[in-house]
Amino acid sequence: MSTVISSKPAAPPPAAAAEPPSRAGRRQQRIAAAVLLTPFTALLVAVFLVPVGYAIYLSFFGEDHEGLGFGGGRTVFTGLRSYLAVLQDPSFLTGFGTIALYCVIFVPLVVLGALAIALLLDSGLVRLRRTAQMLLYLPHAVPGIIAAVLWLYLYTPGLSPIIKVFAQADITIDFLGLHTVLPSIVNIALWSGLGYNMIIFYAALQALPREVIEAATIDGAGGIRTALQVKVPIIRGSLVMVCMFSLIGALQLFTEPMLMNQATPMVNSRFTPNMYIYDAAFRRNNYGLASAASVILLVVTCALSYAVTRWSGRRERSAR
Repeated sequence: MSTVISSKPAAPPPAAAAEPPSRAGRRQQRIAAAVLLTPFTALLVAVFLVPVGYAIYLSFFGEDHEGLGFGGGRTVFTGLRSYLAVLQDPSFLTGFGTIALYCVIFVPLVVLGALAIALLLDSGLVRLRRTAQMLLYLPHAVPGIIAAVLWLYLYTPGLSPIIKVFAQADITIDFLGLHTVLPSIVNIALWSGLGYNMIIFYAALQALPREVIEAATIDGAGGIRTALQVKVPIIRGSLVMVCMFSLIGALQLFTEPMLMNQATPMVNSRFTPNMYIYDAAFRRNNYGLASAASVILLVVTCALSYAVTRWSGRRERSAR
């Protein structure tokens, strides 16, 4: 009598149901999250929340001078007087108008220009892409004040070799004139911003699944159609981020016009809101007025950032 031994492996035991984390495990997770968030929270409080709170505090106080103003001043509570003074000051409102015009020119140029360069590099038509990326990013590595000084040298009549070349061709151009000073400032920011934003777009394009691009090519889409109808919609998040950061940077415009203020009367000491704040604090010694203007600028910046985020969210939901 023979015994038949089955070679069929025994069925594995059913997988045990995942047990919820114990109380000690949840506690360890909370401790780990708190430890990891502590450096960021400390920097946020020290660099942002404390200065903002102090600016709001200063905006409600002002200096009151006794007699004809020759006596010592004392700090008094003024309420919303500084905010009303800022909002009624034509120079502050004109500064916002200048920034609005600057944004209309700068933001589309830097976003579309950086996107076009990134798409060109991603297409493979450009050789030595690493070298091209380095050369395009190099202007961003130059500190803003140094870049502004270099461009101011190129804009100044009598010093600029560019103006001399144009003069030899009987072409007169004034980079610091009434109608050209703002485009000159845009050119400085564009020169340093194109490479940085190009890197962001190029990194997003490199992360795209190659299967999608290959499928579009098999369907007969050309290079331009693939770029505009396949690649650009997928990296919509990067587009929104670059637009928002460019807008925030435009609202903080200070270095370039501050240097040009020394070279041309077309740029006054309150050319932008940031220059208005600097003038109020360090030339007029009115810290309450400067703090109120800073708070207003912060509110406008946050409101515009929120509007861009909400708009992009609606576009994304409608696209789905």
